[in-house]
Amino acid sequence: MEFIGGGFWMETDSNRQDMVMLVEHEAKEILHEEGIPVPCGMEISELPHEIRLRFPVALKVSDSRILHKSDVGGVRLNLGQKDLETEFQKMKEKFPGSSFLIEEMLPRGIEFIIGVVRDGTFGHVIMLGAGGIYTELYHDVAFRKIPISLADAGEMLEEIKSNRFCTGFRGMRINCAALKQMLVSVSNLVSKGKHGIETMDLNPVIVTSEDALVADAKMSVRAGKSGP
Repeated sequence: MEFIGGGFWMETDSNRQDMVMLVEHEAKEILHEEGIPVPCGMEISELPHEIRLRFPVALKVSDSRILHKSDVGGVRLNLGQKDLETEFQKMKEKFPGSSFLIEEMLPRGIEFIIGVVRDGTFGHVIMLGAGGIYTELYHDVAFRKIPISLADAGEMLEEIKSNRFCTGFRGMRINCAALKQMLVSVSNLVSKGKHGIETMDLNPVIVTSEDALVADAKMSVRAGKSGP
């Protein structure tokens, strides 16, 4: 089992050439379809005259060839409307031919990662761990074979150190019931098989005192099932 680039990977029985990597907005459309909370956003190639989103916003390059957007300068956060116009022009020059994603900024919270891979022996496996920059630093994770129940999700959360925020730590208490429900919803989404999901990397998942929301999403599907 190996951690790579802010996410994770396990050996699978899938030929990587038979998998299609979705762009972020496609992955989030699939999550939204399952009732998994994602930010309001829009994919664009040109900046529209009217942006019906609540500012500040995030601007991201949207290109299936770019897996780690932050590493290549493809993410700008907390942009007001004037800032967005300036940063969009810079981003368009830097990534010619790419599309872009504008999303409402999410509230501050505790970051988790939820991941899915298909293992050659066990089938699909789901993972929960500390998210954001801490994923590779701490390797504080729990795994279960899909499908999982709400009780399984609770056990996974108990196995990682970040569960201390469920009862309150340093003045911060998060909605762990929402996080557990998200784990079950991800499990259900994969189990249905509708989209042919092979791997999923939701990192970070922002958990606040009120909700759990997916800030960034990577997803690969079997060729021939490449979209919502």
